[in-house]
Amino acid sequence: MQNGLKLLVHQDLTTPLVSVCMTYNVGTKDEKEGKTGFAHLFEHLMFGGSKNAPNFDNFIQQSGGENNAFTNQDLTVYYEYLPYQNLEIALWLEADRMLQLNLDEKTLAKERKVVVEEFKESCLNEPYGDIWHLIGPMAYKKHPYRVPTIGAMPEHIENAALEDVVDFFNRYYCPNNAVLSVSGNVQPGEVFELTKKWFEEIERGPELKKEKHKEPVQRLKRHLTVEADVPLNAIYLVFHSAERKSNNYYIDDFITDILAEGDASQLYKNLVKDQELFATIDAYITGSIDSGLLVLEGKLSDGVSYEDAEKAIWNELTFLKNTLLDNLIVEKCQNRIENNIEFTEMNNLHNAINLAYYEILGDANLLNQEKEKYNAITAIDIQQRAQDLFRETACSTLYYKAKKQPLIAETSSAESKQ
Repeated sequence: MQNGLKLLVHQDLTTPLVSVCMTYNVGTKDEKEGKTGFAHLFEHLMFGGSKNAPNFDNFIQQSGGENNAFTNQDLTVYYEYLPYQNLEIALWLEADRMLQLNLDEKTLAKERKVVVEEFKESCLNEPYGDIWHLIGPMAYKKHPYRVPTIGAMPEHIENAALEDVVDFFNRYYCPNNAVLSVSGNVQPGEVFELTKKWFEEIERGPELKKEKHKEPVQRLKRHLTVEADVPLNAIYLVFHSAERKSNNYYIDDFITDILAEGDASQLYKNLVKDQELFATIDAYITGSIDSGLLVLEGKLSDGVSYEDAEKAIWNELTFLKNTLLDNLIVEKCQNRIENNIEFTEMNNLHNAINLAYYEILGDANLLNQEKEKYNAITAIDIQQRAQDLFRETACSTLYYKAKKQPLIAETSSAESKQ
């Protein structure tokens, strides 16, 4: 559209539903120093009502639908799914809050309190809840990915002024910084006309020159030890992985599946089942648009030292670096990934979300190349990428120790009831 809003439509006549996804190209990495958590705050504020829809949720629910949102370090996504006959209601609601969101002291105070309580509950009072507040600053020294999505500290939200919040909204929540994607039982021409009807008169926002963030190459091993009230000792080994548009991204993702996807995976079979060094173990990538992280995390079995646990993980990584995997193992992993992709494509909501995501990456058609990219990976690719990734000088290691609980003297049954 002339105001910069991009519209993508995926038609599926086999479903009675339609999914509407509004993706704003703003996340934690766009926030200012000392004013973190704003993108996540808006995940809540955007449901605080707009000029013509004081209660967003009620309109969706009365239309037979559901809605929600999520934020990450790159993007903020709002979505609805409802009977296709009610498509216009979802478009009207998204347009109304883009144009006329209720941003006043009362709304801000209410949502500020909700977000601060969420911070305390999920980060400060939950076992291992502060992991990303520890890993982020250790792994990243310059890139804003060092700040978790929820923000660096609750005070940044507690002290958020209405003026700053309004400025953030005006800067990022505008048509030329958004992608609208619609998937389901719809006619593309009708979707275009309805989108034009409700969004065409919304003016463009400022032209944003997004800063290209780049993290310096890590050349020294980093280590951090913390102690907290958690049930089990845990260890985290963190490496920098490829940016999302790189072919190495797919290999990094593939490697984590080889290491920890399912009971037959390398880490589970060797370190949990056979050697019983870990109660649980996992490997994953953060999937960030810029260079993300590849994380190996494990909860140690009772009596296992950190030294033995870390050595065992490195033994497995060294094996991957020095060994050419059997083609059958690679093919099994490819089949599982392809099955997951095809299953995801059956879900209209996922289709809507993915269309917008790939459009922001640069081309929505990249979505159709996923299976091809995974199926092109070879055993040699895995070995060479493992050699590049898994270097001790490029590793950040976190020991998350469980506090030793003080011994409690035995009491009689009568005393314990008092």
